[in-house]
Amino acid sequence: MLHHVKLIYATKSRKLVGKKIVLAIPGSIAAVECVKLARELIRHGAEVHAVMSENAQKIIHPYAMEFATGNPVVTEITGFIEHVELAGEHENKADLVLVCPATANTIGKIANGIDDTPVTTVVTTAFAHTPIIIAPAMHSTMYDHPIVVENIEKLKKLGVEFIEPRFEEGKAKVASIEEIVYRVIKKLYRKDLAGKRVLVTAGATREYIDPIRYITNASSGKMGVAIAEEAELRGAEVTLIRTRGSVPSFVENQIEVETVEEMLEAIENELKAKRYDAVVLAAAVSDFRVKEKADAKIKSGKPLTLELEPTPKIIDRVKELQPEVFLIGFKAETGLSEEELINAARKQMERAGSDLVIANTLQAFGSEENEALLVTRDSVKRLPKMSKRELAEKLWDEILLLLE
Repeated sequence: MLHHVKLIYATKSRKLVGKKIVLAIPGSIAAVECVKLARELIRHGAEVHAVMSENAQKIIHPYAMEFATGNPVVTEITGFIEHVELAGEHENKADLVLVCPATANTIGKIANGIDDTPVTTVVTTAFAHTPIIIAPAMHSTMYDHPIVVENIEKLKKLGVEFIEPRFEEGKAKVASIEEIVYRVIKKLYRKDLAGKRVLVTAGATREYIDPIRYITNASSGKMGVAIAEEAELRGAEVTLIRTRGSVPSFVENQIEVETVEEMLEAIENELKAKRYDAVVLAAAVSDFRVKEKADAKIKSGKPLTLELEPTPKIIDRVKELQPEVFLIGFKAETGLSEEELINAARKQMERAGSDLVIANTLQAFGSEENEALLVTRDSVKRLPKMSKRELAEKLWDEILLLLE
């Protein structure tokens, strides 16, 4: 591995360590994104090999991909049978072939078994035994062409995965680098949560004072989203209930809510409809709401007194509906000593029946990092300051042990 690649290797996570990815690049203008994409995959621990069609080389120079990956770039199939070296059936073969950004032309060739470029030849070689993910990019009229639609459907039936493009400015633009990386990790990461069903809440609720003003808090939803995404990447079936205005998420199944009332209703509906293995209540739910919400915007310029009433405690409802579920609560406080924080967490356990409480001080709100205490009925585990992504990983490791 070249020095400049070593500097970024696995700096974001180790989720793709030991995985070999072929980045097969057709001749789309969006090929200019592939340098960033390759680097991002390496930051999660992947080894990346670029394969370029002749048309791709007119858009981005192979040197750029050589720099990005730290590996020689395949620009033609020679006597070294590069397609077999990378994607043939042998112990050193690739773990995934990622065709990005895929043109209508390349999709059509793959769907019909035509291999007349290094890209299509590698895909044909990989087809029977290696996962293939395709991220299309083209003009939207091309993407809507009935034959292109048919080709995509045909490939999906054969087990090829597609990452839907973003529709902007009349174009089916290639998905964001973040989304592509998420989908690659989801495909290749360990599946120790497969068969588990998980419900996660994230973000700050809003309690309206009048039609445009509301009471809320500083929670960004980052922690809840990280927990939900980690579970999905590890094979769980995840439902994420996130609040409007919280950070976006790539979790497939999401429900958006605003108020405590809406969140409670969404949770009750889910718990009544299907059996969950774990419920993680990471959302920062309002403790108070306005007793009388105004129907019209309250005029400004005059003093205003609001009467607040307590909102229903969501966590208290979970075990009433599913007594067997593994319940994870959060406890965020200010100005408490560690001992007092642990006592507050244990009180929540007694009241709501939670099995694990993640207790922390409020400095974590909105930030990228978190330090937390994992409190169970008979133990306390202190986790050092780490990113919310790392914390989500550690958290699921702990929950898995406790579930077993």
